[in-house]
Order: sequence, then C-alpha cells, then structure tokens
Amino acid sequence: MQTILKIDRLTRAFGGLVAVDQVSFEVQEGEIFGLIGPNGAGKTTLFNLITGLTPPTSGKQFFLGEDLTAARPHIIATKGIARTFQNIRLFGNLSALENVMVAQHVHTRSGVLSGVLGTPTARREQQQSRDYAMELLRLVHLDDRAEAQARNFSYGDQRRLEIARALALRPKLLLLDEPGAGMNSNEKAGLSQFIRDIRAQFNLTVVLIEHHVPLVMGLCDRIAVLNFGQLIALGVPSAVQNDPAVVEAYLGE
Repeated sequence: MQTILKIDRLTRAFGGLVAVDQVSFEVQEGEIFGLIGPNGAGKTTLFNLITGLTPPTSGKQFFLGEDLTAARPHIIATKGIARTFQNIRLFGNLSALENVMVAQHVHTRSGVLSGVLGTPTARREQQQSRDYAMELLRLVHLDDRAEAQARNFSYGDQRRLEIARALALRPKLLLLDEPGAGMNSNEKAGLSQFIRDIRAQFNLTVVLIEHHVPLVMGLCDRIAVLNFGQLIALGVPSAVQNDPAVVEAYLGE
C-alpha cells in the first residue's frame, strides 16, 4: 500500500505555545484515517499545516513523495489535497451551484480574458464546470436547491455543500474537519456511510477530525490521538480505544 501523506516531526509554535509538537505519522492511500483528541489538542492546526494555511515552525510533510512543506495553499490544492473547515467557509451570497463551480477554477485552462470575451474554450469549460457541479450537488442531495443562496441553508446542508465544494477540486486526499458537528445520531450514521461511498466513488483517501467517538471508532481504519499538540497514540480503533494514555487524556473512564 502506498503512503499518500507523510508527516515528519511537524511542529508549530505560536510564541510560547506549541500547538503541534514533533508530530509524525503516515497515511496510506485509500484509508479513512481519524484524528482525535481533546479541545485544544492541535488537530485543526495540524490540518492548517497540511493545507498550507499555517507555515510550520519545523518539520516536513510529503504528499505522494513530494515535499510540500513550504507550498502555498493554492499549490497544495492543485496537487490534490482538499479540505472542509470546522467553521464553515462558504460564500454566503453565492448560490450552492456557484459555490461548487468556484472550486473548479484550479482545473480550468481558459484565463480571465477568455472568460470575459466568451471564447468557445471558455464557454465549453463553463458548461463542463456547471454539469460537474450539478453532479456533485445531486450526490449530496442539494441539486433541487442549486440556485438558492448558501447563507439560507441549514447548518447540516451547509456542511454537505462544503463537502461538495471540496470534491469539486478533484482531490486525492480529502480532509474533513468535524463533518458530524451539529448532526443528530441518525445523521451521523448516514454521514459514515456517505464518507465510505465517496471514498469508493472518487478513489479517495480521507483524514477526518471528529469528536463523536462512536463515529470515529466505527468508520476509521486507523486513528491518531493528539494531546497538548503531541501524538500519544496511533493504531487501529480497538487498540487506540483501550490505550491507557488515551483513556486518561480523552476518552475518560
């Protein structure tokens, strides 16, 4: 099995606070990999490091063998890494369709001038982008509201729209930051199956942050546990769940 993501002693300090401290692990292609830990453990900071939103203080990261440690976010996106956010970051005044279409611009060849002039290439790409965006909206059951503004969607629908937008980048690695936040038990069960389905349909590797322990334990192939920025456990769910350090730091007695 090929390593798709390698994190090598990645560290990020904010002044005297070390948010991510010498973290190392590998994610294998095709895995659903969970990242858990108490609030403030450094999980979202680690996602920000992987996607280039925050530069590391030290350490390296490799994607399919390529060193992306110093790469800018848009370069990392074109390489095949996409993410959702803990705090949803949709364009509220744009429609659902437009939100998904915007994400596809990293894969278009026609420039701004071609778009303004309405060249045949630009018109063809625009239609292809629209068609694919509608396909993704159907996947997340929002195609009937394609023209509705994103700000008018419920919290759960905004979560699904954000996943559709991330998929529009045609990623190889999808990072989901608390995708089950705000969902009830039935919705979380449906989310688990949805993540499995998109992994198969799009040939994805998935890394997710999630606080709902049953969801993580039932969904993930392997799990990493952070506490105070440090990796304290890594392994299959059954091993992690019974690790004394994890029980003490996070799961509780």
